[in-house]
Amino acid sequence: MLRNRVKELRARHSFSQSDLGKQVGATRQTIGMIEKGDYAPSVTLALKIANAFQVHLEDVFWIEEEDSQ
Repeated sequence: MLRNRVKELRARHSFSQSDLGKQVGATRQTIGMIEKGDYAPSVTLALKIANAFQVHLEDVFWIEEEDSQ
């Protein structure tokens, strides 16, 4: 499962969902869905988000293995 720190980083940079969306070419709704984990962004969008926060991609997104029990 893809996990992220978008909401945390967005708050740290004082960006609204709309602000971040405008910066990366996405809608506010898309940013909200990414934050909730309901939408996995394309590689391009993920890179744009990391760039907006001036961090490495891995500092924003990572894969968490699900338990198969």
